[in-house]
Amino acid sequence: MRYDYEYFDAGLNRVATRCEKWDTMRESAVRPDTLPFWVADMDFPSPPEVTRELLVRAAHPTYGYTDPRQDDFEAVSGFWRRRHGLELSQNEITLLPCVITGLKVAIRASTTPGDGVVLMTPVYGPFMSSVTATKRRIVDCPLVRSEDGRYRMDFPAIEAALADGAKAVMLCNPHNPVGRLWSREELSRLYETVARYGATLISDEIHADFVYGGAEFHPMLSLASARVVSLAAASKTFNLAGLHQAVCFCRDPELRAAIRDEINATGVRCGNLFALVATRAAYNCGDAWLDGLLEYLQGNRDELARLLAEQLPRAVMSPLEATYLCWIDLAAYGFSEAELEDRFAKAGVCFSGGKFFGGHYASFIRFNIACPRRFVAEGVRRLRAALEM
Repeated sequence: MRYDYEYFDAGLNRVATRCEKWDTMRESAVRPDTLPFWVADMDFPSPPEVTRELLVRAAHPTYGYTDPRQDDFEAVSGFWRRRHGLELSQNEITLLPCVITGLKVAIRASTTPGDGVVLMTPVYGPFMSSVTATKRRIVDCPLVRSEDGRYRMDFPAIEAALADGAKAVMLCNPHNPVGRLWSREELSRLYETVARYGATLISDEIHADFVYGGAEFHPMLSLASARVVSLAAASKTFNLAGLHQAVCFCRDPELRAAIRDEINATGVRCGNLFALVATRAAYNCGDAWLDGLLEYLQGNRDELARLLAEQLPRAVMSPLEATYLCWIDLAAYGFSEAELEDRFAKAGVCFSGGKFFGGHYASFIRFNIACPRRFVAEGVRRLRAALEM
């Protein structure tokens, strides 16, 4: 099978599949032909090995209780060894239903109600809701933005928050929505800062596989182990989010035991029969598909940057080093959040609004480029129409 431009550019029709990205969005859309660039899944078929193995298992006509086995853990560890050079033992891997569950469990295991948890906004919305849902306190240390839209961590602010008593730091690595691929030096400095205060570092690494230009992703556990929790999944990489399976990596025995205690106490159960099958197939057989996907997405990234420079030169797109989610500042066009939403609705285009990622980002949108390239071009055309109407 050739996973080339033609394969990914063909896309697929997801309408009328109970798809959140398309069907749920269009239920409330002003225009029935609205194009979605919001929720972070992809408009490409998953690897054919995944479909084949699911069909084989579905053909066995009973779907009773199922337990993970050694080959489930070997599929995870083998993939992370091949793709990211990270060695993991089976005992260091805990299965979860999703990364958001992992965020909440890690917070509960490492802090107590009322404790401060450091976030770096703009950041994926469930970071904030995970802190408030667990009765902890958000300590926002916003990322610092340069004129070209690139972001960096505010280390003095993070250190001040920890010195003031914050007990955990939540990291998005790579970062959603600003597209940063954190360097080894940045990650080492962050860990050293957190470790000085005996706090816990919780690293969401679900976008680890989307890195461009030959750059290297650095797992936090390749740099440090004590008081570190990493969360990941095949769901973003192979478009399996509807199957609900993720993983928690933790080498710290005390912290790992506390996480598993929280999992047991809250009744979290993982081992969805079809999720196990799909994850094994994706991690064991999906490398060639993923390599082709990354090449296609890099082309989409470059095309979006070109089209914005050509058609919307006042828009500022943050450099996309990782993920397939582009962070775009539209402040120069002078519209409020409500005005932008109204214009997008009339133009038939849907993005994730900036306030989902923090209260100070109403002029921003997150543009999902994991779709056929013709949709990226049409999305920019509709975005321009919305801003000029």
